[in-house]
Amino acid sequence: MTSQRVHFYQIGSFAVGNRLLDQEERTVQAQADRANSIDSGHRACQGCGEALGARYALDAAMRATNGQIVAVNATGCLEVFSTPYPETSWRIPWLHSLFGNAPAVATGVAAALRVKGVKDVRVVAQAGDGGTVDIGFGCLSGMFERNDDVLFICYDNQGYMNTGVQRSAATPPAARTATTEAVGPEPGNTFGQGKDLPRIAMAHNIPYVATATVADLHDLERKVERAMEIRGARYLHILVPCPLGWGSASDETIHVARLAKESGLFPVFEAEGGVIRSVSRIRRPVPVEEYLSLQRRFAHLFGAHPRPDVIARIQSMADENIARYGLFAPESAEESV
Repeated sequence: MTSQRVHFYQIGSFAVGNRLLDQEERTVQAQADRANSIDSGHRACQGCGEALGARYALDAAMRATNGQIVAVNATGCLEVFSTPYPETSWRIPWLHSLFGNAPAVATGVAAALRVKGVKDVRVVAQAGDGGTVDIGFGCLSGMFERNDDVLFICYDNQGYMNTGVQRSAATPPAARTATTEAVGPEPGNTFGQGKDLPRIAMAHNIPYVATATVADLHDLERKVERAMEIRGARYLHILVPCPLGWGSASDETIHVARLAKESGLFPVFEAEGGVIRSVSRIRRPVPVEEYLSLQRRFAHLFGAHPRPDVIARIQSMADENIARYGLFAPESAEESV
């Protein structure tokens, strides 16, 4: 009697525990020997993009270093929901720093390991956009300038979500927050403010800079693994939608992150030595309205009193990103898809 192997395809999904895909197509979380760096029992909100991003990023780092890592975590959502005293969801060596000094603390850990002659243990620092783009900006720039051997990961949910959804320097224009209300002729966050941290990191000419989203976990894992192959200062900026602060549905976190990339508002790329080496091309171009309309923080741009003028300004920002990073580049261009 002959037999034939039956394939079951789960299109567009690489979910935790998926055993239906071929071995080389599975994410780290689908492996039986996965590390589970951050375990169940934490208190993240339903649909939290940061919890998902941290789990995959740290497990990818664990795989790349054979479990030899130390994590330094700034104050913020990730720290608060994962370590409510006296409990913790972390199953790796993990240190909590202040809101703004995670890069300095991580630098100290790396220096101590170097002095002790320990070469196989690597250091990863983590923070949200508040602890990265705002409060920790000076320490991070110093870490870059010294080229300290640390991978710094920013989980960007575009605001201070843990303390009440206040604006950060990563909050997009026109977004409603507790400190940028949707009132007046220019509702929401002001245009022309904030910082583009990945480009600032590239300006330091550090060995490795990359962006990623939780919508493409293979890309995220690959970039973490690539970063761990390199010595010196490295920076990974991950877009992690926040259902609470963004006002998006908890079951649409992945979809929202994908639209941010496909609209051009969040370019996904990697650079080495300050030079862009690859970009993730837009597969299905979408207008920014498709992305904005899923989030209550932009509800004032639609409805009974729509603001097509503001939406047009946001669309122009996406178009500038598409042009700057070549997101519609020819097929012959180097890319990661």
